Amino acid sequence: MGGAGAGGEAEASSPLLLPRSAPRPAVGVEVRRQVGLAAPLVACSLLQYSLQVVSVMFAGHLGELSLSSASVAASFANVTGFSVLLGMGSALDTFCGQSYGARQYDMLGTHMQRAIIVLMLTGVPLAFVLAFAGQILIALGQNPEISSEAGLYAQWLIPGLFAYGLLQCLTRFLQTQNIVQILVACSGLTLLLHVMLCWLLVQIFGIGHKGAALATSISYWFNVALLVVYVKVSEAGRRSWHGWSREALKLKDAKVYLKLAIPSTFMTCLEYWAFEMVVLLAGFLPDPKLETSILSVSLNTMWMVYTIPSGLSSAISIRVSNELGAGNPHAARLSVYVSGIMCLAEGLFVAIITVLVRDVWGYLYSNEEDVVKHVSIMMPILATSDFMDGTQCTLSGAARGCGWQKVCSVINLFAYYAIGLPSAVTFAFILNIGGPLAGNHMCYGSANICFGRDDASNQLE
Repeated sequence: MGGAGAGGEAEASSPLLLPRSAPRPAVGVEVRRQVGLAAPLVACSLLQYSLQVVSVMFAGHLGELSLSSASVAASFANVTGFSVLLGMGSALDTFCGQSYGARQYDMLGTHMQRAIIVLMLTGVPLAFVLAFAGQILIALGQNPEISSEAGLYAQWLIPGLFAYGLLQCLTRFLQTQNIVQILVACSGLTLLLHVMLCWLLVQIFGIGHKGAALATSISYWFNVALLVVYVKVSEAGRRSWHGWSREALKLKDAKVYLKLAIPSTFMTCLEYWAFEMVVLLAGFLPDPKLETSILSVSLNTMWMVYTIPSGLSSAISIRVSNELGAGNPHAARLSVYVSGIMCLAEGLFVAIITVLVRDVWGYLYSNEEDVVKHVSIMMPILATSDFMDGTQCTLSGAARGCGWQKVCSVINLFAYYAIGLPSAVTFAFILNIGGPLAGNHMCYGSANICFGRDDASNQLE
C-alpha cells in the first residue's frame, strides 16, 4: 500500500509521463467524448452556482438594501472563503485525473481523503473571517448600513462553507472518473430543495435576507449527503473508495498535495478576487446602493453564464489528465483543439443570447426601474466577456490537467491586476465615468489570459 501510494503521488504530480504506443484518436471520437463529459458538467456547474443566484434573487425582491447587502455579502464570501476552497480542491483535477488514467484506482480515494483534511482545516480561519465580515467591510470604508446587513448574511453562510469544501472534493473525485450523470441529478434535486427553502424562509417565515443565506448552507449540506450516499452504495464509488486510510495522513504526501493546491488556489482566487473587488469598489461610488446592486446583478449574471465554459474547462481537464496518465500526449493535444472550437462556438451563442435578453433580465433580480435600466446597459459588455471566456477556460482546463497551475497563477496576476483592475479604477474614479464602465475593463483581464496562454496546447507535445 505504501509503495503504491508513493508511486501514485509521483506519477500524479507530474504530467511528463512516458508516451505509450497508441493510435492517434479520431476527431469525431474525441468530440463525442467531450460532449458526453461537458454537457453534464455544464449542467452541474450551472445548477450548483444557481444556489447563490437564487438566494440573491429572493433577497433582491425584499428591497434595494437587501439586494445590495446580500450581493456584497456573497461577493465577500466568494473572495475570502468559497474561492479559496474551490482552488484548494481543484488540485484533485490533476491528482485524481492522472491516477485514473494510469488505472491506479485505489489512489483516488486517498487523494480525496487528503484533500478533505486540507480543505476542512483551511475552512476554520476562513469561517472566522466570515464571522466578522460586517466589521471588516466597515473598516474597508464600505457603507455602514449595507455592511451591517451584509455581515449578518455572511454569518449564515458559514455552515455552508464547510459543506462547499466537501462538495468540491466529492465532485472532482467522481468527475475525474467520468462519473458525471449523478452529479447533475444530485445538483438538480438540491436546486429544487433550495428554491423551496428560500420561499419558506424568506417569504413564509419572514426571516428576510438571512433566510436566503441559511437556505444556501442547508442546500450545500444536502448535496454533500446525496453524493456521500452514492459513493458508499455504487459499484463505481466502491472501486476507488476503500474507506479511510492512514496514507492520507502522511505529512510528506500532504506537502506534495499542497505544492499543487496552493498554486491552484492562487490561479482561481486571483480571477475571483478581481471580479468581486469590483462590487466592493462600487461601494465607494456616489450612490453605493444603486451601483452595488447594478454591478452585483451583472457579475452574478456573468458568473452564472461562466458556468458553461467552466463545465467545458472541467471536461478538458479530465480528458487531458486521463490521457497523460495513460501516456497518450497526442490524444491530450487533440482534446485541447477540440475543446477550443467548442468553447468558441459556445461563447458566440451565449453572447448573442445575452444581448437579446438585456432589457428584461434585470427584473429577475429587482423591481427597481433604475436597477433594471442600468443592468440593460451592462449586458452587451458582459456579452463581450462571455465570448472571450471560452478560450481562457479551454487553456486553463488543459493547464490543470497537466499540473501547470503555478505558471497560470502568474498569468492571472498580470492579466487581472496589471491590466483589469487598474483600468476599472481609472474609468470609475479618475475619469468619473461611473460604475457600469468600471466593470467593462474586467473583460480585458480575460482577454490577456487568452493571449498569455495561447501556446499551452503546443507544449503538450
